[in-house]
Amino acid sequence: MSEPDLLVHPVDGFPPALGAALWMMEDTRARTLRALDGISGDLIDQVPAGGDNSIGSLLYHLAAIEADWLYADILNSDYPDWLSEVFPDDVRTDGDQLTPVRAVTLDEHLHRLVVVRTHFLEDVRVVTDDDFRRPRKTESGLVTTEWVLHHLQQHEAEHRGQIQAIRRALDQLA
Repeated sequence: MSEPDLLVHPVDGFPPALGAALWMMEDTRARTLRALDGISGDLIDQVPAGGDNSIGSLLYHLAAIEADWLYADILNSDYPDWLSEVFPDDVRTDGDQLTPVRAVTLDEHLHRLVVVRTHFLEDVRVVTDDDFRRPRKTESGLVTTEWVLHHLQQHEAEHRGQIQAIRRALDQLA
């Protein structure tokens, strides 16, 4: 039996620290996708008893927050036009709950995640080694690109746990 590869493999074409953080984001996403593997499409819109969100709403939220941190805090730029096409609804309701996202297939949710990540990897290429750890003031506060990438990994991992709990709860009802 061979030993597992428990190494970080920085994404090629980026400064080393940024490449390593991007690899970690990609690893985080791979784990999320594995958590969705084989899920029945009819579970995507369901909210378990006592729950607040559906799996679909969480996937929409994950993609939207990734895009928001990229443009608002890493690049400190206006949102590109393509975002309104990919995100037709606000991510939160007026009551600050996640917007219920319904009648969207798992494939559509996964496509949205791919679109956002593709833009993320392309647009973050402007970040230099110096930029990666340079604090700057944004609407979110004093922030570094390094912290944003850490936060996005944590954010996705936490919601992946929620997705797994929702899936278990709904599987028990089936």
